Amino acid sequence: MPLPKMQAMRLTDAAADRVKALMAGSATGVGGLRVGVKKGGCAGMEYTMEFVAEPARFDEVVEDKGVKLFIDAKAVLYLLGTEMDFVTDKLASKFVFNNPNQTSACGCGESVEIAPAKPEMLGAG
Repeated sequence: MPLPKMQAMRLTDAAADRVKALMAGSATGVGGLRVGVKKGGCAGMEYTMEFVAEPARFDEVVEDKGVKLFIDAKAVLYLLGTEMDFVTDKLASKFVFNNPNQTSACGCGESVEIAPAKPEMLGAG
């Protein structure tokens, strides 16, 4: 019997509420939040987020807690199993990615090192 497909990403209640509030305040038609990774920073990669009207051709579409996430096709293996949270402390409010594929992060917290998901996470193990 095949294993159920793992959801690429999920949101905490705090992250979902914040994304919904930001989308509601947008002047343009927003269909969802596109999430990806790009090369950069001192640790090698950075998370990217942008509000878009619709997903790109090969994006993975995930709906969680009333929010549509469009996962960049090139980032799916790096984000598989990730939980996105929104945290507020005394000095800042920010989105935080709790990513099981992250192997390290820089001191500033803006850059990470991420390995592709292992085969057992994909249900192939």
